[in-house]
Amino acid sequence: MPERRAARTIGAVSSDADRSHMRISDADRAAAAERLRIAVDEGRLDLTEYDTRLRSAYAATTYGELEPVTADLPPAPTVPAVKQPAAVAERHKWLNEWREWLGGAIIMIAIWGTTSLVSGSLHAFWPAIPLGIWAAVLVAGALGKGKKE
Repeated sequence: MPERRAARTIGAVSSDADRSHMRISDADRAAAAERLRIAVDEGRLDLTEYDTRLRSAYAATTYGELEPVTADLPPAPTVPAVKQPAAVAERHKWLNEWREWLGGAIIMIAIWGTTSLVSGSLHAFWPAIPLGIWAAVLVAGALGKGKKE
């Protein structure tokens, strides 16, 4: 005769009924809020109902309180994730590095220009030193990546 094992529920959830009493996380609330936002965008909820349900979602502490907020809505449409090719991702990273360099250049040149204007004479163009070093590091990094491949 096969051995029967008793279902253990200590530290585990044994059914959906038990799940309704489990506490939810901030991520669970955020997921429900996102589903409500999508429902408004789709025209399934008006703004008043959206506001009411959103308040309920953020006030919920258990799954039993959160699930009715979105129970009558269809599942959110899923869009398959499109993975960028490595070369495209690398190019975006490279552009972002240079965009940060440009932001730093604007700030440093603005400081140099302001101090020159306030003093009434042009100071030595000191931003060239940190910007040149920063640019050299970016270029060296780009050249070094090419050798690894």
